[in-house]
Amino acid sequence: MARWGMPSPAFALQGKKTDPGVTNVRNKSPHWRRWLGPEFRCLVPFTSFSENEVLPDGRRPPVWFAFSEDRPLAFFAGIWVPQWKSVRKLKEGEVTIDLYGFLTTEPNAEVGAVHPKAMPVILTTEAEIEAWMSAPWVEAAALQRSLRDGGLRVVARGEKKDGIGGFKPLGTRDLLT
Repeated sequence: MARWGMPSPAFALQGKKTDPGVTNVRNKSPHWRRWLGPEFRCLVPFTSFSENEVLPDGRRPPVWFAFSEDRPLAFFAGIWVPQWKSVRKLKEGEVTIDLYGFLTTEPNAEVGAVHPKAMPVILTTEAEIEAWMSAPWVEAAALQRSLRDGGLRVVARGEKKDGIGGFKPLGTRDLLT
């Protein structure tokens, strides 16, 4: 088990009592570089993901994206840090936990129509997964790119009601079968 949200940079914690974490990693500042080696890379499984659409009335309902209506299993390029000590929530106090997040990049056409700032880095082939998990950073860094336009489709709008999709925690055995 790992908690979503990598350790926040020091400047973001000034004057705060907790570190809620950073879920999406885009730049490769010195803060993040220490976790970009293969030993800190992971796969974040998903079947669909959402971005909030800003409507004229100010509401922000989620729009769900997947490769197809079937929502096949896919992976974000993730990073993790084991045994990080911090205060995530005041009521919890200091905890030592494994943390993870995923890389983001420029959005493709589908995601950009809803969220023009970023989208997760999605690995689409076994070769990309292998490169992400084991290649030197010079090679793995090339995977931090947008998914091709037309590569995703909107599979639902609004709050999740169908019990399908979303992040799906899997064990190693599940990933190997």
